[in-house]
Amino acid sequence: MTKQDLKGRWKIVSWSQEYDDGRRVFPFGERLEGFIEYGEETMFCVISRSPRTRFSSGGQWDASDADKAKAYNEYLTYAGGYDFDGEFVTHQIELCIFPNWQGSSQRRKVICEGDDEITLVARIEEGTSEARTAILAWRRDHAV
Repeated sequence: MTKQDLKGRWKIVSWSQEYDDGRRVFPFGERLEGFIEYGEETMFCVISRSPRTRFSSGGQWDASDADKAKAYNEYLTYAGGYDFDGEFVTHQIELCIFPNWQGSSQRRKVICEGDDEITLVARIEEGTSEARTAILAWRRDHAV
């Protein structure tokens, strides 16, 4: 796979995390929506539970802390630059809903499943009791 092959929009199919002790979890459940888009030099990713939980009260800025926390726990988005060497894509994160990722690089192995499907695989929290492998499957979005 080349960088040219990677470019474009990919819709999320699944996201699981496999712990070293054998546990398998789905961070936002098994029904997802979202996409990752690779441009010439930049990328953008957004993933959410589907459907998302609506706020029980308040508006965008005056909702309860519980509603805001729930919204955070079912939504991930980040954007920045990227590099691709044919095997690994490295996202250079400029903006992210999770502030600890801002300014960091996130490396994912790219497994090509034909012309229209890829899987991004990353080890996270290595060296801790929460060490696990994140596996995100994507399908090319030909509608854009």
